[in-house]
Amino acid sequence: MTSSFQFRPMVLMALAIALLAGCTSSPRTPAPVEDRTAMSRSSTHTATPTVEASKPLPGSENAGKPGYYTVQRGDTLTRIGLDNGQGWRDLARWNNLSNPDVIEVGQVLRVSPPGGAVETSGVVVRPIAPSANSSASATPAKPEPASASPSTPAGDEGVAFIWPANGSLIAGFDEAKNKGLDIAGKAGDPVIAAADGQVVYAGAGLRGYGNLIILKHNNTFLTAYAHNQALLVKEDQKVRKGQKIAEMGKSDSDRVKLHFEVRRQGKPVDPAKLLPAR
Repeated sequence: MTSSFQFRPMVLMALAIALLAGCTSSPRTPAPVEDRTAMSRSSTHTATPTVEASKPLPGSENAGKPGYYTVQRGDTLTRIGLDNGQGWRDLARWNNLSNPDVIEVGQVLRVSPPGGAVETSGVVVRPIAPSANSSASATPAKPEPASASPSTPAGDEGVAFIWPANGSLIAGFDEAKNKGLDIAGKAGDPVIAAADGQVVYAGAGLRGYGNLIILKHNNTFLTAYAHNQALLVKEDQKVRKGQKIAEMGKSDSDRVKLHFEVRRQGKPVDPAKLLPAR
């Protein structure tokens, strides 16, 4: 009886030691899921630009050539056309753009007509070539009423402009701050075409211009009419000098006014120098 009584505490003590050892062993460390996920995301993020960088952009072989333009961030086809004296539809056609709303930064676009001539408002016109001698310009082989001679003074290149609205002038041309003239008026006042031409843009897709109309008069001149409350003509429509094309408004502006621009081969010029004296 004595030996049996002494054995039991020894057995119990051994069991207690085993249990204590199991409780003090280190717990299993879970797999580092977050670390592996972060590595996976980092790998995916760096792989995509590598693939994109190897893809040649459309027209990249023409970068830097005369008559071509490299798309910058924030550009639209309408803006590129306005800055280069062209209509967006012409740009889309010359560059085989299936969707003119999709252009890529770094893409190179043709911004001058292939072959050197284009039909505008039913008249064949020619691009202007620089001439050192103003009296040496040759007479074209056939009549070209809207052709622009390099020797003629600005404003006399086949286009005679009239004022596009009757209101008072509230802001003049400033190449850095104001690319045209601002003419005051009341909402609904008529806005008229400053010369014969063709509508190459009618819409509100150019930031800062509101409801905008752009007319192309020949290969030299575009005119722009901004901030209208209503547009009365459609793209590709031919208009006559003095025809009502819009109603004055204040779209994308702090007051009712017409913002009027003249672009000579895409560059803004002072309209006041081309308009008749009031």
